[in-house]
Amino acid sequence: MPDIIRRSPPGALLGEGPLWSRRDNCVYWVDILGNKLHAWYLDNSARTWNFPEHVTWVIEREQGGFIAGLMSGFAEVTLDPLTIKHIATPYPHEPENRLNDAKADDRGRIWAGSMHKPIEKTSGAFYRLNVDLTVQEVDGPYKIANGPAFAADHRTVYHTDTDLGEVYVFDIDDQGELTNKRLFIKFTEDMGGPDGMTADAQGGLWIAQWGPGRVTRFKADGTEDFHIDLPAKQTTSPCFAGEKLDRLFVTSASVGLPEDREAGTLFEIPSELLRGHTGLEPQKFKG
Repeated sequence: MPDIIRRSPPGALLGEGPLWSRRDNCVYWVDILGNKLHAWYLDNSARTWNFPEHVTWVIEREQGGFIAGLMSGFAEVTLDPLTIKHIATPYPHEPENRLNDAKADDRGRIWAGSMHKPIEKTSGAFYRLNVDLTVQEVDGPYKIANGPAFAADHRTVYHTDTDLGEVYVFDIDDQGELTNKRLFIKFTEDMGGPDGMTADAQGGLWIAQWGPGRVTRFKADGTEDFHIDLPAKQTTSPCFAGEKLDRLFVTSASVGLPEDREAGTLFEIPSELLRGHTGLEPQKFKG
């Protein structure tokens, strides 16, 4: 069987937010605590941009550039040269909060969670950034909001509170209203914490597990299908990439694990290990 591939050196404090960009032929990913945006290109080259504050994710914008999640909230971002234009802070009453994971839906809206940076308060929430650049809180509170992921039908969204070990599922309508929140998976202690997620085109959900160092595919009914072990314990988020969306990239974190020599690496799981599963094309922000 093929080996897990290292696509970056180790050492990212909190590698997160992998995003496949067909436009730029690369996987973007961030080191939240290191204030860095990285890109690994399919020609095996790489680049890094330094941010003035924590950057938690980037999502491509249909008109060009990106929307980014920062410590201070949502921002418009372009690269080369790096420019940052603030949009909104969804939590002005919680200055120690920061944005965490995010995804765009098929209507071009962005859905993002937040969390307390010292992880001492349950002050996070789930937000929707609309195409008119307004922000709405749609669910909460959360201690460590993670995910989200949209199923192939665009009528189902998954979201997580890592601290509780709970993965939720909602129904979503055309207007972006969430209903019927229910528990999808309850992680046991030996499963670690549910972190970033991505859905596949065959109806499954792939979840990175913080602690045991693995990515697990869950079926549509929430039962485990199979898992893939990685060389770093703190795996944080997966994304499908490549021309056929048949390669899985996984970020990891080194914070708190100085003895983990592979921590903070961007890994690639080759298609031969994915048992025929493929990803969904990432959506762009339409605002």
